[in-house]
Amino acid sequence: MLKSLKSNDDLVAMKEACEEKFKSDKVRVYVCMTGCRALGAEEVYGEFQKQVKTQGLEDKVEVVETGCQGLCAKAPVMTIDPPGIFYGRVSVDSVPEIISSTILKGEVINKLCYAESGKKIPYMKDIPFYNRQQKVVLRNCGVIDPKNVEHYIARKGYEGLARALFHLPPEGIIKEIENSGLRGRGGGGFPTGTKWGFVRKAKSDIKYIVCNADEGDPGAFMDRAILEGDPHAVVEGMITAAFAIGANKGFVYVRAEYPIAVDHLEFAIHQARQLNLLGDNILGSGFNFDLEIKKGAGAFVCGEETALIASIEGKRGMPRPRPPFPAISGLWQKPTNINNVETFANVPLIMQHGSEWYKQFGTKNGSGTKIFALAGNVKNTGLVEVPMGTTLREIVFDIGGGIPGRRQFKAAQMGGPSGGCVPAEHLDLPIDYESVKEVGAIMGSGGLIVMDEKTSMVEIARYFMEFVQEESCGKCGPCRIGTKRMLEVLTRLVAGNGCREDIEDLTKMAHVTKNASLCGLGQTAPNPVLSTIRFFLKEFEELIP
Repeated sequence: MLKSLKSNDDLVAMKEACEEKFKSDKVRVYVCMTGCRALGAEEVYGEFQKQVKTQGLEDKVEVVETGCQGLCAKAPVMTIDPPGIFYGRVSVDSVPEIISSTILKGEVINKLCYAESGKKIPYMKDIPFYNRQQKVVLRNCGVIDPKNVEHYIARKGYEGLARALFHLPPEGIIKEIENSGLRGRGGGGFPTGTKWGFVRKAKSDIKYIVCNADEGDPGAFMDRAILEGDPHAVVEGMITAAFAIGANKGFVYVRAEYPIAVDHLEFAIHQARQLNLLGDNILGSGFNFDLEIKKGAGAFVCGEETALIASIEGKRGMPRPRPPFPAISGLWQKPTNINNVETFANVPLIMQHGSEWYKQFGTKNGSGTKIFALAGNVKNTGLVEVPMGTTLREIVFDIGGGIPGRRQFKAAQMGGPSGGCVPAEHLDLPIDYESVKEVGAIMGSGGLIVMDEKTSMVEIARYFMEFVQEESCGKCGPCRIGTKRMLEVLTRLVAGNGCREDIEDLTKMAHVTKNASLCGLGQTAPNPVLSTIRFFLKEFEELIP
């Protein structure tokens, strides 16, 4: 049972105690226990615990379960600190040797090390996948136990909230967020401080705050990784936002198919309540706020704000026309602020370090960092965080290690099924919200699928159209019918049964669907079609008999 914190002084005292508690000369073994579970991480973690106990090493070795450590291509992964050795493809059979050789003797096991161009690289700090990144939002993922709030507080967790509650008025918090340049990381890129300001100014006795954790893009897992690896960062961001806009109740809308994320979030909320970081009179500030988890059924359309609101209200998740916008009339017709997981996870850092510090990362059009889920035909698939303005080439080749099998890069799908394909001629484009739009893609939530020279771009367009057609809620005709007809044409082309008029028809249907659909899903559904026709028209023409 955690002791309730009655004041900011109590929080400071707890942080000092946690820092002291974790100042030890133990060797810590960090085992990824989220995505790596699919390849046996639970068994590896259990074997480490068993061996440490059997060999009487409890005073020398601590085994820590962590969130995603990033390099998913080498799963199951683990790090040993000190001295900062990274091992991949670890198995239960590896554990005795890791303990006897690396932990007790300091010897490196070459066969478990990351390798590049035939050279073994044992230390995480020397691996390009890691040292080319800027881990800001993901600073705690992979280095804390996400179910232990003491780990989070020892790393200055909830310091930003304390500054917000005791040193800034609500308007001052919103001003700080505005100055930081933080924009929504869920895809739209709307300025977060401006959004908060709308809800703050809305007149109502009740206001709500909602975290959109309904991450539905194929291949995307940025939000899931944050919730699994650092859930308190999201909770802290939501409390801060609630205080700023004047809300006393919040919801995290997360898909039920993310069981680890839900489990870790439940832990975090329970611990925050015990510590008086949620509930009445938070830290003695007089501010009351609590959180509730709402599990979604996995419908892609529920990532759209108004459909998400309908789902929380117990209705079928379908969008509605806007205006009014949720900031004025949202959940149960009350002013509601909605941000996604990554956006909220940025807030504690801005409140802790200030907006000027935050703006050192990124570009004029997009400050801070962005997390990408790097997938597809690239050597180092995984979770990547880079400053805004980083080029696609740096992500794919410097961090991702390039294309396997000596094949050539062809394109990258940015923004999931609502995004577009960025071809090789734009590899050096600095990635931010505006630059990506100029080439027909969108930042989206951060899904980044790399394709090599063997990929059929027409088939890619057909794949994403099939996805959005299945996920269309059917409420508006342009989306329901447009996606269906475009899928029929694309299927015909891929089968070699198309005609020259099909390409012109596709383009016309794409523009009508884009301009006439009710919500963002329909409005962005044609993007993969339009971008592939724009950059890979020859491939469409070659399929026509």
